Amino acid sequence: MEFRLRELRKERKISQLKLALDLNMTQNTISRYETCEREADYECLIKFANYFNVSVDYLLGRTNKRN
Repeated sequence: MEFRLRELRKERKISQLKLALDLNMTQNTISRYETCEREADYECLIKFANYFNVSVDYLLGRTNKRN
């Protein structure tokens, strides 16, 4: 399953650190999510989806429709 976090972050031209600070996480955590070394729990998926204004299904690569 594709996790689109990196793609969305780069579209907005923000760093891992900026995203981490905005979501009260660490840069290392964001990096591990982007490289699939760590799986986001439900709460984190909702935070990412709300932050990027996309659906959780889009974030997880289950659909190509953003909303």
